[in-house]
Amino acid sequence: MKKKILVLCTGNSCRSQIAEGYLKYFAGNKADVFSAGIEAHGVNSKAVETMKEDGIDISNHTSNLAGEYDDMDFDFVITVCDNAKERCPYFPSSAKRFHQNFPDPAKYTGSDEEIKEQFRRVRKQIKEYCKQFVQDNL
Repeated sequence: MKKKILVLCTGNSCRSQIAEGYLKYFAGNKADVFSAGIEAHGVNSKAVETMKEDGIDISNHTSNLAGEYDDMDFDFVITVCDNAKERCPYFPSSAKRFHQNFPDPAKYTGSDEEIKEQFRRVRKQIKEYCKQFVQDNL
């Protein structure tokens, strides 16, 4: 039976979207993966661009609120920022909770190339985490 994974972040625009993309990629048909935020800020275009560089298309992802998944029974809930962990809504399920704080690349300033490098750095961290998560839990 497929596992259900929910990835939570503050705005569901960047880190949780990247994690959703990689978890779907690494889990294949072993899991259904969703992402949501405490708020919904829309999918960050730089997140879409940086994932495309690694061969994963998240351009069709949507930015969702955590409350949209109240009725789903998740096996795993992963928070990818401290703010989401602190404000994470209660999910009435037996979901195992995981937390890994990743820097928010959308908050970086600098030249276009410097910002792209920050997105790539965070993408690499999230990719490694997701690969290990799937190996350890699915």
